[in-house]
Amino acid sequence: MNKKLLKALQKRLKGRLTELRSQLEAGDMAEDAIEGVTAEIEEISAELTETEQALADLEDDPGNEDPENRSANDPDEEEEEEEEEDKEKTDPEKRSGISQSAQTAINAIGNALSTRNAKSTKKREAEIRSAFANFVVGNISESEARSLGIEVGNGSVTVPVQIAKEVISYAQEENLLRKYGSYVETDADVKYPVLVKKAEANVNKKERSTEIEETEIEFDSIDLDPTEFDALATITKKLLKRTGVNIEQIVIDELKKAYVRKETNYMFNGNDAGNENPGALAKKAVAFYEKDPVDLEAAGLANKLYSQLVKMKGQVPTAVRKKSMWIVNGAAVTALEGLLDANGRPLLYETPDGLGYKLLGHNLDFTDAADGIDPTKPVFYFGDFKAFHIQEIKGGMELQKLVEKYAGTNKIGFQIYNLIDGQLIYSPFEPAVYRYEVGATKPGS
Repeated sequence: MNKKLLKALQKRLKGRLTELRSQLEAGDMAEDAIEGVTAEIEEISAELTETEQALADLEDDPGNEDPENRSANDPDEEEEEEEEEDKEKTDPEKRSGISQSAQTAINAIGNALSTRNAKSTKKREAEIRSAFANFVVGNISESEARSLGIEVGNGSVTVPVQIAKEVISYAQEENLLRKYGSYVETDADVKYPVLVKKAEANVNKKERSTEIEETEIEFDSIDLDPTEFDALATITKKLLKRTGVNIEQIVIDELKKAYVRKETNYMFNGNDAGNENPGALAKKAVAFYEKDPVDLEAAGLANKLYSQLVKMKGQVPTAVRKKSMWIVNGAAVTALEGLLDANGRPLLYETPDGLGYKLLGHNLDFTDAADGIDPTKPVFYFGDFKAFHIQEIKGGMELQKLVEKYAGTNKIGFQIYNLIDGQLIYSPFEPAVYRYEVGATKPGS
């Protein structure tokens, strides 16, 4: 919507609020009608706030060259704003005899009409980022932080939604399970039914003389129950005290890196002491073992590795295979590069759009998070990664500053806290993801 239309909408909304205030001040409104008017005032106020926010965003956009959107001092607009200010200054003596509910509604209208000079979204986000960073490094007090919209209490600070989104966006770029898995943000536990006993159908070629036999079907339930999850970043006091340093970006970058490292390991490997994840990808994916061991140093690697990958792909149920892709580690990409399939074509090749790779006809992505115990060993995951479910609690991300703990090293610690869970969930009758590590042998063989 351009500036001209937004101004017209703003004028109409303010006109309606002014009209309602005049009726309330004149006592022309029945007491039982004031409740409905209050609801209308709230609705108009919310719409007016959004309109003025949109106007501020238009005026703050340097790339906006539309003449109708350009900021200009319109004399008529200035006169209208001055008139609005005059109308807002009502003599309290003229309001004598007005009921309490009417007076409350009048005050609400006054507050709505005084919402001028709204800040653009970019400016508000910049202020919040700056206030958050300055509080966590000790440049402003708790009361100052609260006045700037930062939630502080009990020694911790709630990470503002703008920064939390930035952390999560970074996590989605770096953690491939966030990128390709199923994600839900909620306040409640989520239960996923899993089929553990199939139903069996009946067949009867002759005329039925008995009742249809009952068939049993059984489901189990796997709960995603987000647990406490934290990561630690430290920053030297020397760096924080240097002038000209972008404190906001330093703090946020360190938090992103520390958090994503911990979260990625939790979802891929789940091997942190005291914070094990039984549904981690490495633990829950079905292991595929070699019958003919592949020696990466021996001749004829292409034929052997190609054969194993084809066999692994064939293990995945047909219904799942249609939706499947590869996630591999860096060593696997190195082993695949330059190898040819049975027809002499590259085993690993870029997609026509140049946005990714394909292996045996399926998309492929790679990450160091897929490494096994030995990062030099190629690791291949193949399956439908939508079966990896991630649940995160809304507004659950907090940060705690640790000063005394690192005082001896002249550092400040920042412990970021979140509530999250991520597990690979599938029925034993239809495994979703398989895992193959070159050189791994079946236990006991």
